[in-house]
Amino acid sequence: MENSNNSKGVGLKIVLGIVLALFLGTGFYTSKLYKEKKENEATLVKEKQQVMADLSNMAKQYDIVIGENETMNKDLVEARNRIQGLMDSLKVSQNSVASLWQYKKKFLSLQEEMNVLLTENDRLKIENSLLATSLDSTNVMLAERTKFTDSLLIQNTEISNVLESAAVLQTVGLKGFGVIERSSGKLIPTERAGRTDKIRVCYTVAKNSLVGAGDKELYVQVTDPSGNVLGANEQTYVGDDIVSYSLVSKFNYENRSLNICEFVAPNGSFPKGKYNVNVYNSRELVSTSDFTLK
Repeated sequence: MENSNNSKGVGLKIVLGIVLALFLGTGFYTSKLYKEKKENEATLVKEKQQVMADLSNMAKQYDIVIGENETMNKDLVEARNRIQGLMDSLKVSQNSVASLWQYKKKFLSLQEEMNVLLTENDRLKIENSLLATSLDSTNVMLAERTKFTDSLLIQNTEISNVLESAAVLQTVGLKGFGVIERSSGKLIPTERAGRTDKIRVCYTVAKNSLVGAGDKELYVQVTDPSGNVLGANEQTYVGDDIVSYSLVSKFNYENRSLNICEFVAPNGSFPKGKYNVNVYNSRELVSTSDFTLK
């Protein structure tokens, strides 16, 4: 009898040891994942700040060129203002790898054009000082200034194209969750699939000074754990792709941040599992999130 009790005690210690080892291993792995997530977020914020600083330096270079070329002040000031608009758009953009890479590519393209422009401007200043004593030199200088103007117009066109692609509404704080709807109209959040009456989707439309005020619309897509699109399940073009959506979120944009909530009615009962929520504008996916019903 005593040997039996001893065996049970040893077995219990072994089981407790295994459970403890698994617990410690899980804690270490969770801590490692959390640390890596924070490091990645910090890196994205740092790189975003660097892109913002680079754009600020580009704007200062425009200021210098404006001061040196009085006859073209209007065009240069307009270009300078468009750079500021791109900086405003970057401030409210999401801290994601895709978004940041898009802004980096735009900046690199503009930086290459700016380098050519400034090199040309420096060369013109030197030639102007050497050729100012003769009429022939003056004619050459005028030809070079014409070339400079053409280069500036080309760069302004490039900036306009970049800003056009940036002039779209973005969303932040996207979240979806199940709700119980009382007969009184009161809504109660729930994570229970069996008690969910509707899916509620909420997000904030971020301010973008490049977008004009007026009636706007975004496409909200909610998919169940099997990948089925809930709600209307109708289709539209997003860029060159066809996307199925749950509902069209329509609102009046007044050049300021706007909080929006929408409801997706069930096509039947809500199964247990992970649900995905995506928001699209007419060009691209702008926000994504997920939630789970148990």
